[in-house]
Amino acid sequence: MKNKNEEYYPKWCEEAPPEGSYRSILKWGDPNEYKHPNKRLYALMKETFNMTDDDFKTPQKRGLEKVQYDVPINVSHEQISMFKDFVGEENVKTDDYTRLEVAYGKTMIDLMRLREGIVENIPDIVLYPRDKEDIKKIVKYCHEQEIAVYIYGGGSSVTRGVECVKGGISLDMRKHMKKVLNFNEKNQTITVEAGMSGPDLEKTLNDAPNLFNAKRKYTCGHFPQSFEYSCVGGWVVTRGAGQNSTYYGKIEDMVICQEYVTPKGIIKTEEFPANATGPSIDQIMMGSEGAYGVLVNVTLKIFRHMPENQRRFSYIFKNWDDAMEAAREIMQGQFGYPSVFRLSDSEETDVAMKLYGIEGTVLDKIMAMKGYKKGERCLFLGFTDGEKSFTKVVKRKVHKICKKYGAMYSTGYVTKNWEHGRFRDPYMREDLQDYGVMTDTLECSVTWDTMKKVHEGVRAYCKSRPNTVCMTHMSHVYPQGANLYFIFIAKINKIDDYIEYQSGILDNIQKYGAAMSHHHGIGKMTAPWLEGQLGAEQIDVFKVLKEHFDPKNIMNPGGTLGLDMKDSEKRFLREDMKPIQSEKYTMNKVQ
Repeated sequence: MKNKNEEYYPKWCEEAPPEGSYRSILKWGDPNEYKHPNKRLYALMKETFNMTDDDFKTPQKRGLEKVQYDVPINVSHEQISMFKDFVGEENVKTDDYTRLEVAYGKTMIDLMRLREGIVENIPDIVLYPRDKEDIKKIVKYCHEQEIAVYIYGGGSSVTRGVECVKGGISLDMRKHMKKVLNFNEKNQTITVEAGMSGPDLEKTLNDAPNLFNAKRKYTCGHFPQSFEYSCVGGWVVTRGAGQNSTYYGKIEDMVICQEYVTPKGIIKTEEFPANATGPSIDQIMMGSEGAYGVLVNVTLKIFRHMPENQRRFSYIFKNWDDAMEAAREIMQGQFGYPSVFRLSDSEETDVAMKLYGIEGTVLDKIMAMKGYKKGERCLFLGFTDGEKSFTKVVKRKVHKICKKYGAMYSTGYVTKNWEHGRFRDPYMREDLQDYGVMTDTLECSVTWDTMKKVHEGVRAYCKSRPNTVCMTHMSHVYPQGANLYFIFIAKINKIDDYIEYQSGILDNIQKYGAAMSHHHGIGKMTAPWLEGQLGAEQIDVFKVLKEHFDPKNIMNPGGTLGLDMKDSEKRFLREDMKPIQSEKYTMNKVQ
């Protein structure tokens, strides 16, 4: 029998979404997996948003309805027949569910639309290409027929990168395009098709002795938070980064060569560790987000897998300024870099103490006694990768610098707790959104000399909305700067309200001089701000390349990288550029 004095805790949804429902598309990851806010985080939500237990007893619209809509297919029966000839009838889908499933990613706009049953920007048909030859036929035919071509990989895009604004076809790479084409232990490279998932790639490399008769196990070293549900092709075309990038590098540092199918023909680069044969075609194609062609395979660097040499650490700093200086000194010390490098500001640290089970413990009390105050203290956690003596040196040097700036060593326990949930935090979004609480992220790249200004300016805007949580951490760190990652939680359940708030955050990222993205890419969501950052001259170069590779604009059209965007839709808000009045930013819709 329940004690009357026992604190209420919501009955979060733990049922797999109904098959064929909108929720089955919006749900993150495994349909049977969940991660609920713990009781401390639940209490914070109530306090921040002026909510009561009663507000968490009846969920809002959850998208449980069956996917069903009336959006006509605008490709002809003859064209569909041709696609069936190219890939086989079993690899052509036109049903409602499949068309919608590949149209949305995982940004909050997508999840909100799915809950409301809003269907837009979907393809006419979905194709599952079996190999490069299929894709060559498809792209050639679509170019001739002027049919839009979109590409879908893992579906974890948070920039509206997969939306089929002009209808057409979507190439779902997951089903067939996931083969290993070559493994070269002497060169330490692997060549895979673009649809290979992160877990499959890592499992393959870890099992290299059995699969390829290799002398040792290997790793790719690329572990984004979306690792379990993202694909190699998506990493490459968005210039993605994994959580271990401070040591292993971003994906563009790992790419040796690649092959694309474009309307103009095949672009295949050569497998050299480096060269000086003119501007890099590899760099042009990486980050192109499907606007120039379809990535079919890529050759990546691989690294020796030595998890036994990882050395975990965590520290508490008294304030953000000291923590930033320590981070800069670590990265400029030239003794090597940690692998995971995550420094949370004071607000994120307070929330982390709840998430990682530190709040209220003996360790928490010791920190308070020593002057590491709630609302000011900052958590730094990470670990090393590499050869045994190297990791030992890096950890020792990190410790020395952290102590120099007054940090308290808080052991590897906190880092282990973070690791346990590093890929699972997105599951909590559904719990909170069931009750009208929205959580989303935006990130940017900054230099050390602008970091304080960007951090304070963007946070000030985020907090200008009453009763809003804004957590920020520094990650993906370099001698010259780092990525700042903003996580905002607010009680928003209207799409227009969310778009207005998100646009304001992007305005302020640009206003204070940060890069509009460090690793999420641009897609169609951030595209209005891109020219404001890069300038018209650089955008003109992108457009000339677009005209060369894709003269009929069939590849991912409808706003990708701002290549076919109206001037009235663009936003220019950097401090060193004259602001212009822009129309309110709205979602692209199929006409």
